[in-house]
Amino acid sequence: MLLEIVAYSYASALAAQQGGADRVELCENTAEGGTTPSLGTLEATRALPGLKLHVMIRPRGGDFLYTDAEFRIMLREIAIAKAAGADGIVCGLLKSDATVDVERTRTLVQAAAGMSVTFHRAFDWAADPAAALEAVIAAGCHRVLTSGQAPNALAGAAVIARLVEQAGDRCVILAGGGVSETNVAELVHRTGVREVHASLRGIQGTRMTVRPPSVSLGAAPDWPADAIPVADSARVAQVKALLG
Repeated sequence: MLLEIVAYSYASALAAQQGGADRVELCENTAEGGTTPSLGTLEATRALPGLKLHVMIRPRGGDFLYTDAEFRIMLREIAIAKAAGADGIVCGLLKSDATVDVERTRTLVQAAAGMSVTFHRAFDWAADPAAALEAVIAAGCHRVLTSGQAPNALAGAAVIARLVEQAGDRCVILAGGGVSETNVAELVHRTGVREVHASLRGIQGTRMTVRPPSVSLGAAPDWPADAIPVADSARVAQVKALLG
């Protein structure tokens, strides 16, 4: 069983490594669901020993229907990730009718030659998951990250199980979305997945001695503006132990 942690910063990647995670999906901008990380963050994370590194290739938040300019950015970011020594990339492209953009996805896969390619949760917006899986496989992706088109992976377990059966050995199904120490065993039992994806986030308090005024700078509403959201290494270790 493999545990992937989504890391929105170097601090999260470090906590994931300390907790025994096998791989991180490195990105930025948690409020937007993840965008491409900076080169500095990528290079620092690559230096962590014993940790596979997959890099989010997403030029912005919002939908997964990209302009030609945005697509060129994605190609450039793949080249940067490859040069920095990433083990894989994570991307997802849809057409306006909510089908997988096979042609453009295949182009990204070709640009990432030598790296693993995960089609991310854009998959959960696809109109037909069975057809989307065949399209992702046809495009050459190695893995699909999905919650089974449900608010969380446990709620989508039945769909994930069907995708695992459909994919066979052609593509890895990576279950993600609300995965935690309280449900990971049940999720694996119900779906048959061999890889799981989680944030297992905690909140790192500020070391500032003077607290900020009541001025919002865009922080998420569920933690203090000066707190730092990072993976919780103890939770990572607990889930890793449950996976065996």
